[in-house]
Amino acid sequence: MRVRKATPADLDAVATGYAHVHDEEEAGRSTIGWVRGIYPERKHAESALRSGELYVMEDFVGGETRVVASAIINAKQVPEYALAHWTVDTPANEVLVLHTLVVDPLYKGHGYGTAFVSFYEEEAQKRGCTACRIDTNARNAAARRLYDHLGYTEVDIVPCNFNGIPDIQLVCLEKLL
Repeated sequence: MRVRKATPADLDAVATGYAHVHDEEEAGRSTIGWVRGIYPERKHAESALRSGELYVMEDFVGGETRVVASAIINAKQVPEYALAHWTVDTPANEVLVLHTLVVDPLYKGHGYGTAFVSFYEEEAQKRGCTACRIDTNARNAAARRLYDHLGYTEVDIVPCNFNGIPDIQLVCLEKLL
């Protein structure tokens, strides 16, 4: 498996991963807190691709190389982060943020989420960052368990409307490098 910057050829696979997450949530098989038609959608991946911030993980599955996960990696701390009580008052230029980490449910259970976060942390170190920040919906118990297992601290829960979705309890997580 490897993580790389996405190309336009990856957009269909990324959008399909988003759709599969929405399918799982709508069927009651997972609880992420995202809403089809609002977030995440193909347009979000397209925007991240244009800005060079969309990454994909690919692996050899079923006899071919497939995109199994995607995320947005950048230094953009969403406005809600200003309301969180972070462990350290880290300068903005020393923070890297992981947004919209999606492991396509067709490929879950193979360590892709853990591997993607590891790539993200290595990228933060390469960029000279001292803090990694992530957020998730309080309802997303699976993500919260993963991030806890990977050494992230839940520093705050911020009530807000987030990415167009109302009444979110935004869990802000941090790992100091």
